[in-house]
Amino acid sequence: MKRRRQTSGKANHERWLLTYSDLITLLMVFFVVLYALSNLNAKKFQAVALSLSHAMGGGGQSVMNEPGTSLAPGISGSSLIEDIQMTMETKEASDLEKIRQELQAYIDENGLNDKISVNLEERGVVLSFKDVALFPLGSAELTKDARELINKTGQILRKAPQFIRVEGHTDNLPINTAQFPSNWELSVTRATAVVQELIKELNFHPERLSAAGYGEFRPKSPNDSNENRQQNRRVDIVVLKSKYETSEPMAQVEPSDSNSGEL
Repeated sequence: MKRRRQTSGKANHERWLLTYSDLITLLMVFFVVLYALSNLNAKKFQAVALSLSHAMGGGGQSVMNEPGTSLAPGISGSSLIEDIQMTMETKEASDLEKIRQELQAYIDENGLNDKISVNLEERGVVLSFKDVALFPLGSAELTKDARELINKTGQILRKAPQFIRVEGHTDNLPINTAQFPSNWELSVTRATAVVQELIKELNFHPERLSAAGYGEFRPKSPNDSNENRQQNRRVDIVVLKSKYETSEPMAQVEPSDSNSGEL
């Protein structure tokens, strides 16, 4: 009996380890939350959460998907994660609205409302250039004024850490030249020209950029008048919200800073 009591007493003395491990776990979660709120990158947040789950012996389950219960009465772990995500989205929306306002201020100050428009849409900030503001008719070569416009607006866009997609659009009038067999080629080449300008003149990271051509198939207005066709001939620069970044393919390896492998 005496030996049993001694063994039981020793086990009770070691129960502080459970409290200590709980404390360490809470600290780890706390720092994950701080990291998420400061970075505003959903993919990185999920990656850190998954790593944390592995470290805690979660068997590969993500703490995002299996948040468990909260120590605070009446608050579940899933509610905490939802609150964090909502806070991130609210801050991002506020930051994007500031960028939209700054772009609109530049447009107003320079009297460019007939050439450029900017809107905050569900997918992010959309800066739209009419084709006459950037290219001669049927061409994909930027004019001198176009380069200045891209340079000025690009300095504002550089403040956004999100992915940026440049989208080329045309009207439905057919084109068939040696350089542009169809509107597909024209729209893609125009989008690529803007991407190259952002990289060369403003040092945008290429990993943040993508180019897309939609030809005549994403019109703003019916192609039934010259005025409507002019609205459809455009190049859009879209600052994508973080929740849409999952639609962008991610690099499987880290990009190299050198061009030694290029021919």
